[in-house]
Amino acid sequence: MSESLASGPPPQTPPTPRHRPTQTPRPVAHPGPIPAPAHERERPATTLRQRLAELRGPAVPPRPLDARALAALAANPGCRRRALLDGAGVDKGALAAALGSPAPFGQSQFAFVRGNAFEARVKADGGTELMRLLYERLGGGGPAPDEVSVPDLTAAGPEGRAARTALALREATAAGGWALLDHPMLALEVAGSPAYLEPDAVAVHPDGTWTVVEIKSFPMVDGSADAAKVGAAARQSAVYVLALERIAELTEGAEVGHRVLLVCPKDFSNLPTASVVDVRKQRAVTRRQLTRLTRIEDIAAALPEGTTFDPECPRPQLDAAVEAVGAAYAPECLAACELAFHCRAKARAAGAVEALGRSVRGELGGLTTVGEVLAAAAGKEGDPADPTVAALRRAAALRAEALEGGPACR
Repeated sequence: MSESLASGPPPQTPPTPRHRPTQTPRPVAHPGPIPAPAHERERPATTLRQRLAELRGPAVPPRPLDARALAALAANPGCRRRALLDGAGVDKGALAAALGSPAPFGQSQFAFVRGNAFEARVKADGGTELMRLLYERLGGGGPAPDEVSVPDLTAAGPEGRAARTALALREATAAGGWALLDHPMLALEVAGSPAYLEPDAVAVHPDGTWTVVEIKSFPMVDGSADAAKVGAAARQSAVYVLALERIAELTEGAEVGHRVLLVCPKDFSNLPTASVVDVRKQRAVTRRQLTRLTRIEDIAAALPEGTTFDPECPRPQLDAAVEAVGAAYAPECLAACELAFHCRAKARAAGAVEALGRSVRGELGGLTTVGEVLAAAAGKEGDPADPTVAALRRAAALRAEALEGGPACR
C-alpha cells in the first residue's frame, strides 16, 4: 500500500481495516473515484451479462457458442447481427421461425446418431484405436503409446470444466507421457465475451505437443474425403487450436501442433482411418477475423432501450429488434446461419446487390442496389467516366446487339 501513497509523515498509529481515521488523511498520489450524480446512483449500472440476458429474454436459457458457429462467424466478421445474437446466446433457429423464415439448417437426426456411434467406436477401450492412428500419423520418433492417461474432466459448469481441462493439460505435459483428453472444455474470448468450446479429443505427446483430434462421420474413400467437408473441419479445428494456445502460453514445455488428426470411416465401412490436416492457414485467417469483430457490448449499447430477441414476443417487435442490428448478408450464409433466409428476403426486398454475392458486390463499387445498377447500365444515371458505369453500359450494349442478331453475335 505504501507504494501508492505520496511522501509525507506517516501517522502515529496505522488504522485497522475496519476503522479508518477521522482526522486529516494522508495525501494520496491518485484521488479516489468521484461519486456519481444522484440520478445515476439511483439506477445501478447494468453488467454485460445482465444486458445480454435481457436481449435473449429473461426466461430463455443461453445457447452455447460452439466451434462450428465461431468458424462461420469468423468467415463473416462484418455481420454485427450474428456477432450479437451468438454472443447473447440467442437461439437463432427459434428466432427465425418466429419471424416466419424458418431455415432447414442443422444436422439430421440420422447423421447425428451415426456420428455418435462412430465416435464411440473410435474411443472404445480407452482410445486404443485412436491412439494407434495418432501414433501412425503423428507419432514421430517417440515411444509407442503403450500406457495412455485418460484424466477425469468432470466439473461443475463450463467454467469449472475449462479450469479442470487446463489443469489436466498441464499435469499431462509435466508427466511426459501420452494422454488423451476426451471432450475437454476450452475457453476463448470472442468480441469481449467468453465462448466455451468442446473438441472431440485432445492428445498430449511425450514431448509436450498437444494435438487436436476431430472425428467426423463422412467417409474417406481411397485416402481422401470431400474437400468442402474437410475444409469445414479444418476451420472448426483452427478454433480449437486458438483456444489451446491460450493455455499453452501458461504451460511450460507445451506446444500446440498446427496439424490436426481427422478421423473418418474408411471407404464405406465403419472402420476408422485418419488423415493429417495442416490448419496454419485457417488458424491465421480465423485469428485475424475474430480480432476484427466489434465488441459485443458496443453493439448492445447502440440498441434502443427495451430491445429483445425473445421468440415469445410479437412478430412486429421481433422484426424491429432484428432490423436494429446491421447484417452483412451473403449467399454463403445459407449454409451457415439460421437467419439466412430472413436476411436474404430483406436484402431482396431492398434490392441490395449483396444478395448476388460478395464478388458481384465488390465489382459494382458504389452502386449498392439493383435499381442503381440497371439505371447505370441503361444510361439513365451514373458518371460515364466511372469504370463500373462504363463497363455496365458496354455489357448492356453487347446484350442488346446479341438479342437483335447484330455484329456481336456474328
